[in-house]
Amino acid sequence: MSKYLDSFAILLGREPAKPVGEQISPPAQAIHEMKRMNKVDFDALKEHARAHRAKGLPWRNRRWTFLVAINLLFVVSFWFDIQILEGALTASRLLGFHMIDINSALQVMLAHKHIINNLIIGTGTVIVLWLIFGGRTFCSWVCPYHFVAEFAEMLHLKLVEKKVVTDHTFHRGVRTLLWSAFAAMAWLTGYTVFETLSPTGILSRALIYGPGLALGWVAMLLLFEIFYSRRGWCRYVCPIGLTYGLVGVFSPVRIKYDLNHCFHEGDCRKVCEVPHVLEIVKKGRAADVIMDTGADCTRCGACVDVCPSGALKFDVKGLSKLM
Repeated sequence: MSKYLDSFAILLGREPAKPVGEQISPPAQAIHEMKRMNKVDFDALKEHARAHRAKGLPWRNRRWTFLVAINLLFVVSFWFDIQILEGALTASRLLGFHMIDINSALQVMLAHKHIINNLIIGTGTVIVLWLIFGGRTFCSWVCPYHFVAEFAEMLHLKLVEKKVVTDHTFHRGVRTLLWSAFAAMAWLTGYTVFETLSPTGILSRALIYGPGLALGWVAMLLLFEIFYSRRGWCRYVCPIGLTYGLVGVFSPVRIKYDLNHCFHEGDCRKVCEVPHVLEIVKKGRAADVIMDTGADCTRCGACVDVCPSGALKFDVKGLSKLM
């Protein structure tokens, strides 16, 4: 249970702590000691990296294909009236099954100050879905803002490399404070303030029903991320990510880390949207031989794509033991 509480705390903004003493399992201690004594075989590392790069970025390509397909299905269903996936990401109906975004439902119920039965039914479906697949999987595999923000991130990194801009970070606890602030505003004003500002909802509705002035707000967010703070909205502001992270704490789908196979070269942390979940890949930071990346991980697969030794892989808890 302690690892789940730790995952909760890190999701809410606490920095990952380095395990000490009895917090590190004996098998992990033995591997850490062996790695301290033995030098890294950099020739083997380079060979692993070359072979891995030759495979391309399969998880990113799968994720982009799925994300685009889901969002286009909304568009096709609306414009051709085929009633497969109706509505938008905030509230939809898939083949007759109602699905309502958890954060949106919470905002509406706070604004109305009572529990709405229809929202409970639609939210229940979504909670079960993301409880299985990992809450923040929604962010990287479904959210349209995440998709466009990835291209803004690429541009930001190029500008940083050329020293045109510098990256500015914030304490991750700001996201928790803003989550509380948006909830309080809904309760006090009777209006779903966050839904007006959410780039996820704005882009989803713009794709389906046509563009509007709200896209100007999305453009401002992207410019902020390009010129000031890498993935600023997703990392430090968006309450959707926090809500889905809380739902996915106990998810069986995870990114599994194997200490035995890790070279600790750090490429995974460079590409990770939430690099604090990969503190465990640093030398001496893994408390056990096999670990997962926690509730704040978006399961995007970027780390899996770049890991040259296969130390990071997608996994379903319990299933690998049966195979």
